[in-house]
Amino acid sequence: MMQNVHLAPKSDEDDLYSGYNDYNPTFDTEDLENDTAFQQAVRTSHGRRPPITAKIPGTSASRPLATGFGSKTVLSSSMGRPMTGAIQDGVARPLTAVHAAGYTKAALRGSVFDPLGQARGPAPPLEMKNEDTPEEKIRQLEKKVNELVEESCIANSCGDLKLALEKAKDAGRKERVLVRQREQIASPENINLDLTYSVLFNLASQYSANEMYAEALNTYQVIVKNKMFSNGGRLKVNMANIYLKQRNYSKAIKFYRMALDQIPSVHKEMRIKIMQNIGVAFIKTGQYTDGISSFEHIMSTSPNLKAGFNLILCYFAIGDREQMKKAFQKLITVPLEIDYDDKYISPNDDPHTNLLIEAIKNDQLRQMERERCVEVVKASHYVELANDLEINKAITYLRQKDFYQAVETLKMFEKKDSRVKSAAATNLSFLYYLENELAQAANYADLAVNSDRYNPSALTNKGNTVFANGDYEKAAEFYKEALRNDSSCTEALYNIGLTYKKLNRIDEALDCFLKLQAILRNSAQVLYQIASLYEIMEDPNQAIEWLMQLISVVPTDSHALSKLGELYDNEGDKSQAFQYYYESYRYFPSNIEVIEWLGAYYIDTQFCEKAIQYFERAALIQPTQVKWQLMVASCYRRSGNYQKALDTYKEIHRKFPENVECLRFLVRLCTDMGLKEVQEYVTKLKRVEKLKEIREQRVKSGRDGSARSRREGSGSGDGGSAKGERLSAKLRALPGTNEPYESSGNKEIDASYVDPLGPQTERPKTAARKRMDEDEFADEELGEDLLPE
Repeated sequence: MMQNVHLAPKSDEDDLYSGYNDYNPTFDTEDLENDTAFQQAVRTSHGRRPPITAKIPGTSASRPLATGFGSKTVLSSSMGRPMTGAIQDGVARPLTAVHAAGYTKAALRGSVFDPLGQARGPAPPLEMKNEDTPEEKIRQLEKKVNELVEESCIANSCGDLKLALEKAKDAGRKERVLVRQREQIASPENINLDLTYSVLFNLASQYSANEMYAEALNTYQVIVKNKMFSNGGRLKVNMANIYLKQRNYSKAIKFYRMALDQIPSVHKEMRIKIMQNIGVAFIKTGQYTDGISSFEHIMSTSPNLKAGFNLILCYFAIGDREQMKKAFQKLITVPLEIDYDDKYISPNDDPHTNLLIEAIKNDQLRQMERERCVEVVKASHYVELANDLEINKAITYLRQKDFYQAVETLKMFEKKDSRVKSAAATNLSFLYYLENELAQAANYADLAVNSDRYNPSALTNKGNTVFANGDYEKAAEFYKEALRNDSSCTEALYNIGLTYKKLNRIDEALDCFLKLQAILRNSAQVLYQIASLYEIMEDPNQAIEWLMQLISVVPTDSHALSKLGELYDNEGDKSQAFQYYYESYRYFPSNIEVIEWLGAYYIDTQFCEKAIQYFERAALIQPTQVKWQLMVASCYRRSGNYQKALDTYKEIHRKFPENVECLRFLVRLCTDMGLKEVQEYVTKLKRVEKLKEIREQRVKSGRDGSARSRREGSGSGDGGSAKGERLSAKLRALPGTNEPYESSGNKEIDASYVDPLGPQTERPKTAARKRMDEDEFADEELGEDLLPE
């Protein structure tokens, strides 16, 4: 038993505490410069490690492990492969642990570290697209087919039916070539069925449009019989339509019914139209009973006027009067979807339509309609409704811009009871106020107030007439009374704000408009008034803030934009001022003040060439004002284009031969350019200056004589003379007297807000126009409106 036990010799016993003072040469750093293996490893980080020497054992080399039997084996992995760096059969296994960082086994010693592969140079150019491949040819052919189909549809919409048919045929030929090519290089499953369907459907439609019905039916038949087209059966409706045009009614009915079977019930409208066509086909064949069945089904599910008329026709044909009455009752229950108020108003400027409307607007049927309707209501228990109908009739006249008939209709209520009289008088006051007949407006306003003192609309209109006469304190009292009667009367609140503004009671006016802003959110007129009041209070920052809110509501309001530009200009912010002035000019390029400011801005910034286009536009708007043309010539002169300036001055002199400034600059330019024409212009200048001096002397002597006669007669005319002299001084101070252009100051550039509805003078509001536009007329509210300042 002991024969297999071997005792280790005593010389092999290890000392437990030995080795602590031994020196490991691996950590010797003094001689590293002379160590070739270390230097090689430093120079190349991805090369192969130097072979392991006996003197300096490598850390990655395999170490033999002593076993209990005294043998030494090399460690291997659990999968049986040698460890990294192990030597088997004289070949060292590569260091695979560093492959992911860019190291390769085949790298040579001394190569440069290049993990991104930049040393390999630029990437090779992209391969050119080969257009000769079958796939590319098929793709191009498919694109051409789609283009032909689109061109065919466009030609059809433009009315060129022959061209549409030719394009459709060409698309069909190319589509067949495309299918054959696809079958040669791919399986039939890759055929584009949607393209085939669209080509065939378009071809059939073009055949039908050109009245080639046989070809159209054949093409439709190809689509219908192909089971690969899922919705092809619905095209039987088109085939039935063709049979109906050919008067082949039996086949039309057959195909309509076949199409009806294939259309699901969710498409209710389509099914109703097909049923209606079936009924029409039955009428054409004289099968009125079958037609009645179709139309009765339509009237029970989705009634319409055509089906109702056809149903009555069928009952008339079979002589059933009772059913005719029932069918007529069903017909009159169908909503006409016509607004009675607008059916006599022309929707466009078509002369034929206007003549037709004029012919039927007052024909016998229309007269009978008005008389019987109103008379029947008057004879019933709804007398109040008859009065409302009459007022609505007056409103309809207003919409038709027939003011005379509207006034005559409203005057009929002068002898009615107080409420109706007040409503009619309020409307009459409003109409006369719009026509600027203030005396008549005041009379009817008094009548409205006397008839109903608690009518806020009547009180507002009365205040409007007093406001127009300049009695602002009294107007404010009427507006206050209207607000006491109805605190929600926004028109009275707006007008009292305007009144306080006229009375220079700015704080009270601001309170009114701020209250109104809380009621009428995003009202452009209210926002402008608040901004205007802050400007009067010399608070430009608040004015700018409210104007910014205004242009967020009406971003295309050119006057609001120019006002913003003016405020920024007054604040010295030229860039912001230019931005808003330019936006204003873009939306409304005919505002002379904006044009003048933009021209002045470009001249101040030394861009005279850009200023020319603005002054040229000003000259187009005001061709009789010589100063704009002088400014154009001055811009040419300042930009150094003296020849163009000279030509412009000559053109100005031709139009305005007595303009002194033009002649002066012609003399100066001709002298500087050494032209022979200078003497001619000098002579003309002297003559014009002499004539001007003679005129001024005559005017002065005439003014002195008239002043002397007034002093001798009475002393009451001094103010008029002073006013005339001030006016003359103002005219003499206009730009262009001494210099063809002088940059205008801020005071010469002004803009006032004009609402998008149109330019208006500042006046109190009336409400009827707003409610007339919104179809919300009430008899006690006609006569007030929010009008722009």
